[in-house]
Amino acid sequence: SKILCWTAVDKALKVAKILGKTSKIARWQLLEETIREDIMKNAWNDKVQAFTQSYNSEDLDASVLLMEPYGFIDAKHPKYVSTVKAIERDLCYDGLLYRYKNKDDFGLPSSSFTICTFWFINSLYKIGEEQKATEQFEKLLSYSNHLGLFSEDIDFKTKRLLGNFPQAYSHLALIETAINLSNVTTDQE
Repeated sequence: SKILCWTAVDKALKVAKILGKTSKIARWQLLEETIREDIMKNAWNDKVQAFTQSYNSEDLDASVLLMEPYGFIDAKHPKYVSTVKAIERDLCYDGLLYRYKNKDDFGLPSSSFTICTFWFINSLYKIGEEQKATEQFEKLLSYSNHLGLFSEDIDFKTKRLLGNFPQAYSHLALIETAINLSNVTTDQE
């Protein structure tokens, strides 16, 4: 939620600059920097070497992968790279991602939230692991239905499509991933 607060202020600043509405820019820039410093200090966990689900937590959450596309952190920043690797280590199961695994009222999911796997593949690509990203993408594509469509969830074991179908968010992430990976060249080309 703190990242989304930062994102709102960041986008407000960009809009204000485009529209020439400069009266609040200095105050908003200070707010943006204050939120950024707070996140960098409190969302990072030295023990797990990653940004975590919440402050003072060791729990990972795939949603922190969005820090980079929102513009909060550079993909090559050592803390972001470390976060991507920690998420791969702790939330990846047979090429699919848990959103999170910490205990809650729902228990450990038996299916992957499809969009999280696309977020992860994009993150791999952006930190420079293009081959791994391409392989993961091709594997994920094989789980779509006969029309190439995805649902909201994919069962970890059977790879059966579950939940809302077709899922718009899954397909937006699919398109973004395909665009990013279209820039990857292979030795076979």
